[in-house]
Amino acid sequence: MPRFERKVARRKRHVRLRNRVMGTPERPRLNVYRSLKHIYAQVIDDTVGQTLVAASTLDPELRGRVESTGDVDAAKAVGELVAQRALESGIKQVVFDRGGNQYAGRVAALAEGAREAGLDF
Repeated sequence: MPRFERKVARRKRHVRLRNRVMGTPERPRLNVYRSLKHIYAQVIDDTVGQTLVAASTLDPELRGRVESTGDVDAAKAVGELVAQRALESGIKQVVFDRGGNQYAGRVAALAEGAREAGLDF
């Protein structure tokens, strides 16, 4: 499948998913974006359209801890970091938004890292 078609298919899946997943102040949305080199996670309150907490492999805290920014270990570290920041700001429960990606590999590692750090979803 050519790259353009994969992008369009992922966007369609993401739109379908976003029709069902909505972040509220009590239970915000944990959004994941994955590129070839990095992975990004945000906790978003969709009622006001505000990002409450964010973490990525570009964070200075993770720069020294991970060897590569595009692998499963880095994704797990981002999950742990976003969960730690969410718990510090009083967020215990979230709704998981995988961003149209399959729940496997780096996306699953990020989710498991967040769960292990204490986030409930």
